[in-house]
Formats: sequence, C-alpha cells, structure tokens
Amino acid sequence: MPPAEPPGRSITPRKRASPRKPAGSTLPAPPGTPRKKAVAAGPVRSRVQARQAAETARLDELQKVIVDSLDDDKAENIVTIELAGRATFADRMVVATGLADRQISAMATHLESKLGEAGLKRIQIEGSAGSDWVLIDAGDIVIHLFKPTARAMYALERMWGAELDEETPPPA
Repeated sequence: MPPAEPPGRSITPRKRASPRKPAGSTLPAPPGTPRKKAVAAGPVRSRVQARQAAETARLDELQKVIVDSLDDDKAENIVTIELAGRATFADRMVVATGLADRQISAMATHLESKLGEAGLKRIQIEGSAGSDWVLIDAGDIVIHLFKPTARAMYALERMWGAELDEETPPPA
C-alpha cells in the first residue's frame, strides 16, 4: 500500500532537464568583455590607414631633405630606390656619388646635421673617415655615398632596382 499523501500536496515525479548542446558552430565563444571583443576584432582600418599615410608622408619629407642636401653638396647621379615589401632593414635607399673623399665626408656631415634639424635623432654613419663608401643609416632610409669606381663595382641600383621585380619567362 502506497504511503498516504499529506492533504493539499501531491507528489509528482520531476523531469530531468536535457543536457544543453552547442548551438550551431564548434568555434569557441568570443571573449566576454567589450575590451576583449575589440582586441579580438583587431585594429580599426581607418586608424591603420591613417598611420600608414602619416609614415609615408614622414618618409617623403625625410627623403626630400636628403636629396636636397646631396644636391646642394654637388652629389652626382642621385637615385632613390623603394624597398618597402622587399627588404626589412629599410623602406627606401638613396645612392649618390661624390668625386673625392673630402666631398663624401662633407656630404655625410651635412646630411647628419640636416636630418637632426628635421627631427631625426639617431643617425649612424659608417666609413666617414675617408673611404670609397659611406653608409648613413637614418632609420627607414639608408643612404650610400660612393666614389665612382666603388659605385660601379657594388652596383646597388642593379641589385635593388625595379627591373629585378619583373618576371622573366622560364627557359624553354
């Protein structure tokens, strides 16, 4: 005989809840806080594009300072090579020729002072003590000052020039 139920109360068996199944995708859920969601989404495109435009404008400004300074110092055959996407050490390279050691040394000294006036603080100069080749590292722009014979020997324009980017057909 079943036990007696108390008055006003009935005993009914409880149903168990079914286990929840993931809805749709098997990808992990996005982070919870708004800040985490923003970080997961990545940088805002307009900010990235604005920063890239500002960096390009700054490079153009520094390049103009460099080329003008070299032109004022009577450098010959000034060539600017775009390295962005092809090299990690710099975005641009400027190559120029001087006729004598003293002229090349003076060009390097003038470039250092003019780049300092333009706001560039850390400028490294190698070979300015009278050699055939002076290298000036101005961050994203690298400047090479050569004597004519050294420039012909090293041929940096051929090594980094745009004609190397063109595809050559494979031999038949």
